Amino acid sequence: MESSILFVLVLALLFLGVPIAIALGLSSVIVIAFFSTDSMSSVALQLFTASQNYTLLAIPFFILASAFLSTGGVAQRIIRFAVATVGHMRGGLAMASVLACMLFAALSGSSPATVVAIGTIAIAAMRQTGYSKEFAAGIIANAGTLGILIPPSIVMVVYAAATDVSVGRMFLAGVIPGLLAGVMLMVGIYINARIRGLQPQPFPGFGEILSAGKDAAAGLFLIVVILGGIYGGAFTPTEAAAVAAVYAFLVALFVYRDMGPLKGRKWVREEDGHAARNGFLGVVYAFTIHVTILIFGFFLVPDASLGERQIFAMIVSVATFVAYLVWREGAGAPRALVASLPVWARGLKDIVLGFPAACFHRDTRKVLVDSGKTTIMLMFIIVNALLFAHVLTSERIPQTITDWMLGAGFNWFTFLIAVNLLLLLGGQFMEPSGLLLIVAPVVFPIAIQLGVDPIHLGIIMIVNMEIGMITPPIGLNLFVTSGITGMNLVRVVKAALPFTGILMIFLVIVTYVPWISTFLPTILMGPELVTR
Repeated sequence: MESSILFVLVLALLFLGVPIAIALGLSSVIVIAFFSTDSMSSVALQLFTASQNYTLLAIPFFILASAFLSTGGVAQRIIRFAVATVGHMRGGLAMASVLACMLFAALSGSSPATVVAIGTIAIAAMRQTGYSKEFAAGIIANAGTLGILIPPSIVMVVYAAATDVSVGRMFLAGVIPGLLAGVMLMVGIYINARIRGLQPQPFPGFGEILSAGKDAAAGLFLIVVILGGIYGGAFTPTEAAAVAAVYAFLVALFVYRDMGPLKGRKWVREEDGHAARNGFLGVVYAFTIHVTILIFGFFLVPDASLGERQIFAMIVSVATFVAYLVWREGAGAPRALVASLPVWARGLKDIVLGFPAACFHRDTRKVLVDSGKTTIMLMFIIVNALLFAHVLTSERIPQTITDWMLGAGFNWFTFLIAVNLLLLLGGQFMEPSGLLLIVAPVVFPIAIQLGVDPIHLGIIMIVNMEIGMITPPIGLNLFVTSGITGMNLVRVVKAALPFTGILMIFLVIVTYVPWISTFLPTILMGPELVTR
């Protein structure tokens, strides 16, 4: 009885247009107050407990990092690198857009942010080279969904908080599926390009790939910092999110200088000369290698002390620095090092003097306000959804559904079909995090009872959320794509439909080939321990 009232209240409020957070919280409070033996004090207790969830602390930091990295400069550098890498193939620019979305997804953890940052630039570029607006929009709308599948992902953090599984395992589980989904989209583009007779572009050469890679390296290095730091044991996923936010702030304002008081001031200028540039780059490469060795040293050599790793990293980075300067300058290597000192002095002086202004600059304030609004909206949904989950648990609704499904003869195979159908239907009407928080507490205990790996279940749910973001009427990526292209929603839906079919095939593969999701977590972190 209570379960029927709860779900009827939620659905009724949603159909009346009530925001999802209010619908979840209000229906839970009504059921507790009038139909349940639970005390009303549990509402306050659950709200307080939810706000104290350490895992959820990662969400505002990842949102903030995404906001800083969504500046045009970072996206442009990633697109240039993607075009240099795969742009010479048939349909190369479209494939490069998918690759750029994959790379940006590994920085932002957000699908809408990926669509906006990459789509704004990539769609215009594809239009200039002869692609139709519909084709370009369909690619970006679908490739942008990888923002919640490729780690780090905000939705993965939400799933981990709702089901109490490891965030680190979820991040690892998303790597192979994310790469597979991107490759499948690229294969679809290549087949389309051959059918349409599109000719490949000239290969830009390895020099351009290297140059573009170096230009985008500071932004892409965040992937190494986050994932390497987590799995190397340097910090937890929540701490990694905080590190990512600080790193994104420093990269956007002081390395790339795409925003803030130092906007437009280059580190190395034309008048500095060739030797100064090479000396500067030598120090940058050496420092990057030093930090990379320290991060991955925790994982590769777990028994070594921090001091031993420091010594090894110092030796390798110094050797890299010397080798680079000798290669670029020959006997003039010492002169290049000396010539770079004024460049470093000027750049560091700009940072020291500009840091206070950067913290309060209008660009920084805008990023903080925008990310704060997103955080408050998402956290309000999460807190109310966890209250909803508490009501489900207290009324033993998941156990009742589990007993019914087992009695009806459901096994893991048919159960996953039912989960996919439920999520595909719900994804058409609800925002991913909200839907996940409603469904996960119900299906998670059933999945455990039927022997479904909880990490595998999480990836299945996230892939369904991806497809939900590109299916009407509430597909968020469709609205974002419509906004940046100026196309009406119907045209965007038609444009996205062929590539949505590829993601549907991908969903079937991920659902019934579980090792795609579980291989990396099991190999690197051991088997998942589940208490039934």
